[in-house]
Amino acid sequence: MGTIERYDGPKIFRGAGIAAAPVVLGAVGFTTAGIAAGSWAAGMMSSAAIANGGGVAAGGLVAVLQSAGMAGLSTTASAGVGAATGAVGALIGFLV
Repeated sequence: MGTIERYDGPKIFRGAGIAAAPVVLGAVGFTTAGIAAGSWAAGMMSSAAIANGGGVAAGGLVAVLQSAGMAGLSTTASAGVGAATGAVGALIGFLV
């Protein structure tokens, strides 16, 4: 049996982040059927609507997260999630 000679955190975190994103979106209330009542996403949507005078701004954070929750992550969004979670893995590797 060999030993792990080097920490592959960026690869591990990048893959885990991309795989977990749809699960996390659903867990906080951004579902394929819309925003779940009483969820964290519903509170976020309510706050955004109040801040914008009654409506949620197109292209805003709530709208983007809801779009991802309903349709899944686009290639660009997947790349962004992968880059961000890979950076976290790299930081952990640096600190370890």
